[in-house]
Amino acid sequence: MSDLSETAFCRDRSLERLSSERFDLLVIGGGITGTGIALDAASRGLTVALVDKADLASGTSSKSSKLVHGGLRYLQQGEIGLVYQALLERHRLLRNAPHLVRGLQFVLPILTKGGLVDRRVARALGVALWQYDLTGGARLGRHRRLGADAVRTHLPSLREGVVASGYGYWDAWADDARLTLALARTAALDHGATVATYATLTSVERSGDRVSGAVLDADGRTVEVACEGVVNACGVWAEGVQHLTGVVDAFDIRPAKGVHLSVPHDRLPADVAMVLPVRGDRRSIFVLPWPDGHTYIGTTDTDFDGSLDEPACTADDVAYLLGAVNALTDADLAPTDVTGSWAGLRPLVATAETGRTADLSRNHVVHTDPSGVVTVTGGKLTTYRRMAQDAVDAVLGLRGERRRCRTKNLPLRGAGGAGSGNSHLDGRFGSEASI
Repeated sequence: MSDLSETAFCRDRSLERLSSERFDLLVIGGGITGTGIALDAASRGLTVALVDKADLASGTSSKSSKLVHGGLRYLQQGEIGLVYQALLERHRLLRNAPHLVRGLQFVLPILTKGGLVDRRVARALGVALWQYDLTGGARLGRHRRLGADAVRTHLPSLREGVVASGYGYWDAWADDARLTLALARTAALDHGATVATYATLTSVERSGDRVSGAVLDADGRTVEVACEGVVNACGVWAEGVQHLTGVVDAFDIRPAKGVHLSVPHDRLPADVAMVLPVRGDRRSIFVLPWPDGHTYIGTTDTDFDGSLDEPACTADDVAYLLGAVNALTDADLAPTDVTGSWAGLRPLVATAETGRTADLSRNHVVHTDPSGVVTVTGGKLTTYRRMAQDAVDAVLGLRGERRRCRTKNLPLRGAGGAGSGNSHLDGRFGSEASI
């Protein structure tokens, strides 16, 4: 490894290092999973390079719901292990990146049906929230029962007579793109990883049956990288990258599009995150206050078969989200109220028995090829660290090594010390805002 004093978060220097040094591991994909893997591997002492064909977090990792949460609805699908794991990772993120991840109160209304409360639904929600507390949700605070007036205080546009009562509980939100960037910076500046953006993988080289290198295209020139292993952490693009690595597909990725909208806060004022059921669709959407004076609404969960590089928010997506809000509130939102939108693609692993993408598991999958290629996909933003740990464990298994994971208690850049005193800057850079 180069002396860390010579390591800079600089693309030109990174491209030089890619062509002149040999790496234990080359990570393909600069999203939350790929940067998490780079940090995990580099912190264990491996020499690591990370590349992406575009910018860091330019794909799904900047287009999420911005939530770090266990996923209450996954309890209803019987995914207790996933919820427990996600809530544990939420706890770690709040400790390791407190400038980027913060607790957020949620309110889950219990709706009336024809003016009557469905007691079975109320009981089921209460049981689910007790389970949520017991699996780790209570680390931020236990859930509590709320009256109808208290629920409407948090979202005043809720129609009278629609809400019977509700529950309050806690989860967290994050600046997803900044979190991804912090992982990459920590890997590079503190642990010697080489990070290069706008460097596209074109092929993987082999010596006998083992990976020996890779070829990249950066600014129209060829960069040859000597490496002993490759991790494919490309999300919805993973299948295409698998073909480049020469590895036979081990699973099918089913991209699921998630769309979010933002509207001015005064058109839909909310002071907590609200979970609103979508009538007739067995789903819920979030209505969340954002610090910049907007409220955002999301998300959809639909199959996607277009260009993976350009998922778009359609008129149908807008109608679905605004319709879900208008069905329960007096906001009367129209497309002209929408000030922004973003669409991301979830890399879900397809199963033959599941019809809707909303019902597909959010568990991750790690596939290991004896040649030295490891592919990781599925999962969710909250569990990126565990995904990275499992992927690096697989890499070390191929190398016949064992090294302890160090990221469980590893603060990210900006996590320690005082900031600048400017809340806007501190919320993005943490202690680095004072530099």
